[in-house]
Amino acid sequence: MKEVMAVIRMNMINDTKKALSEAGFPSITCRKVYGRGKKKVNFALIEDLIDGLPVEEPAVIEAISENYRLIAKRLLTMIVEDSEVQKIVDIIIETNQTGNMGDGRIFVSNISDVIRIRTDEVGALAL
Repeated sequence: MKEVMAVIRMNMINDTKKALSEAGFPSITCRKVYGRGKKKVNFALIEDLIDGLPVEEPAVIEAISENYRLIAKRLLTMIVEDSEVQKIVDIIIETNQTGNMGDGRIFVSNISDVIRIRTDEVGALAL
């Protein structure tokens, strides 16, 4: 079994849920999360502000604040059979890929076991 986690844009959650459900994967866990990517901070701009130099361009202030801002995203989590992982990954990419920074990330990790609390079923039966 595998855990597929995807961090996607907030506005893409309904399209992603619909695409996964139509492909036969209706079971997901979804959380609102905050984070940011690898975009570098321009510390020279910050030093100018600290030194009291006037910053007349609103774009400069926006660029500085954007580098520190945490962006709201959605985190989808699914536990699936190994054979289903590639199909799910393909659906998530097809639904969310715009070619722009911030499209998201997909993580796949191993799950050693699953136990359904209500019935004590384990493994694939618990999914």
